[in-house]
Amino acid sequence: MSDATPYVLVLYYSRHGATRTLAEALAEGVESVAGIGARLRTVPAVSPVSEATAPPIPDEGAIYVEEDDLRYSAGLALGSPTRFGNMAAPLKYFLDTTSGLWMNGVLVDRPATAFTSTASLHGGQESTLLTMLIPLLHHGMVYAGIPYSETALIHTQSGGTPYGASHLAGGDASRGVDDDERALAFAQGRRLGELSLALRKMREARP
Repeated sequence: MSDATPYVLVLYYSRHGATRTLAEALAEGVESVAGIGARLRTVPAVSPVSEATAPPIPDEGAIYVEEDDLRYSAGLALGSPTRFGNMAAPLKYFLDTTSGLWMNGVLVDRPATAFTSTASLHGGQESTLLTMLIPLLHHGMVYAGIPYSETALIHTQSGGTPYGASHLAGGDASRGVDDDERALAFAQGRRLGELSLALRKMREARP
């Protein structure tokens, strides 16, 4: 991917690896679309008083996000495990710093989506995804879920919602991302990649 190639920012927080696996599958879906790439980024953990507490470079996985990663993206995929039916604090901590982008309308008319992971079957997957879209709508982004034309959404026995990809990890986080969950994340990324290019073209055509 050259510097001139548009990209989707795949931004996630992951404690045990499941959300990261979904992020990687979604990024593969984005990159299956010709003409666009995916940029994987994560966020540092925060302390109980909501201050970032992490080394400058993560021990493994994606590097930490910077505001310019979001500023220059063509689209955004936001991933987090569930925390009482909402996104994890480290991800919200980053989003709370983006008011400058909001004030200048930087993200208006760019597509966005979300994905999540829970330990229990009814652990708040859908409420987490729905609450994650709220700041995206405040930024003027265009939310894209997963349509039921994706057959894995109909017969999945684990994760997967029309609001976004999800994973059921089990109480001890021992269940890996299964084929349906991975397929849905891939499809979500592919759709986001296509929409990112289409909406980018629309914005560039404006007088």
